[in-house]
Amino acid sequence: GDMGGSASLIPQDLLSEYQELTFLSKQEILLAYKRFSELLPKEEREDAYSARVPKSQILTLPELRANPFQHRICHVFSTSETGDDSMSFEDFLDMLSVFSDSATSDVKSHYAFHIFDFNDDGILDRKDLEHLVNCLTGQGEECQLSITEMEQLIQNILEESDFDKDGTISLPEFQHVVSRSPDF
Repeated sequence: GDMGGSASLIPQDLLSEYQELTFLSKQEILLAYKRFSELLPKEEREDAYSARVPKSQILTLPELRANPFQHRICHVFSTSETGDDSMSFEDFLDMLSVFSDSATSDVKSHYAFHIFDFNDDGILDRKDLEHLVNCLTGQGEECQLSITEMEQLIQNILEESDFDKDGTISLPEFQHVVSRSPDF
């Protein structure tokens, strides 16, 4: 009988490779595969590890549904060549791996930096920080900070992190700050 269900569809060599390339255990990878294939239409589930799931489906995951950075997360982990932010199974695994408890803080902060770099220019500038603060304080009217509060907050962030005082935060600066505040 087929006890393993769809999980046995991942070829053994791929499974070992995924274990090496991620912070996930074999069990977690198989579970991820099951979750990923459930986001696909029935007829594509057979070959889930070569299929792509549209962003709209990825956003239905409980982990992302309430995440203020859901669109950026899809964007950063997607390897889609058309820029539609769809995900392959490997993209999906990468995402789960970075968010897993086993991922190192270096890896987490590397991805966090790219997620917060809203204009994808490799630095966190004032615009990115404004975006970031807006995401974190919620989009509701009553949560919106006044311009003065926003300025103050961004000043504070830059004072904490912008060591070369160029008005932006580079990846090394960001990682340095994160390493000092592990609960981040």
